[in-house]
Amino acid sequence: MTHIEFLSQRQSTPFLTDPAPNAKHVEQILAAGMRVPDHGCLQPWHFTVISGHGLQKLSELFVSSSNPVTANLEKIAKMPFRAPMIIVVSTEFCAHEKVPAQEQLIAAGCCVHAMQMAAVALGYGAMWRTGALAYNQKVKQGLGISEENELVGFLYIGTPGKAQRLKASKSFAAKVSYWQ
Repeated sequence: MTHIEFLSQRQSTPFLTDPAPNAKHVEQILAAGMRVPDHGCLQPWHFTVISGHGLQKLSELFVSSSNPVTANLEKIAKMPFRAPMIIVVSTEFCAHEKVPAQEQLIAAGCCVHAMQMAAVALGYGAMWRTGALAYNQKVKQGLGISEENELVGFLYIGTPGKAQRLKASKSFAAKVSYWQ
């Protein structure tokens, strides 16, 4: 597969199982996140790698941060176990006169994408998830993310649990204009 085929065939892998990436592969995945475009070289992000017993701790955090009256706590408790590893990507905004917070948020989002692609390149599957818990202040606090920063996403990583059919490519025709 060529590099352009690899990029143009990107898709999420929702069914993930053991094994998780080993220590060397985790380092390579994190290193890929560090190579994203970063105006001002601010590195306005933080990675929290969760695996093993950490998944249970995250499950407990999710449940304790949810409304027991309106939420399906049983479903919420299972969420972290969708993969053997999760990398939480959050912002660490830096005050900078030329780099607004929006650009820093985008750079952190690029980290998630780069790490997902690195995981796939190493033979794993990955899926970037957000949802209500990514915007929950109690979850952020439990993960050590300050109130002024953002939880950009949960990157679930593991071994693909079943063969996945390649989704059809989406047309860009309605999303582009040309100035010539």
